[in-house]
Amino acid sequence: MEARISLVTLGVRDLERSIAFYRDGLRWPLSSASSGDVAFFRTGGTVLALFPYDELAADANLLPDGSAFGGIALAHNVARKELVDAVLAEAHATRRCSHSCSEFPRPRDSLP
Repeated sequence: MEARISLVTLGVRDLERSIAFYRDGLRWPLSSASSGDVAFFRTGGTVLALFPYDELAADANLLPDGSAFGGIALAHNVARKELVDAVLAEAHATRRCSHSCSEFPRPRDSLP
């Protein structure tokens, strides 16, 4: 598996305010792939995404009450959907993986 983080997603309570901080305060350009419910910023090879906190928790199959979810997700994107199972199997085969591969969130067709 290539050592790479493709995407860092932050779960935010106020999406518009968070977008304004990165876009207007830090002057990071907002990606055209952004939509009304998610914002993307390219940061030198890794993409920073802002996503509503409760929705990000639900995407990870966790409760949004903060007891098990810290509000951040890291992604290792692969070129084709068919490669997802192979990458998860490789991670699981190391015996250092604390989850079974079936517990990992599956890819979503709606993401760019």
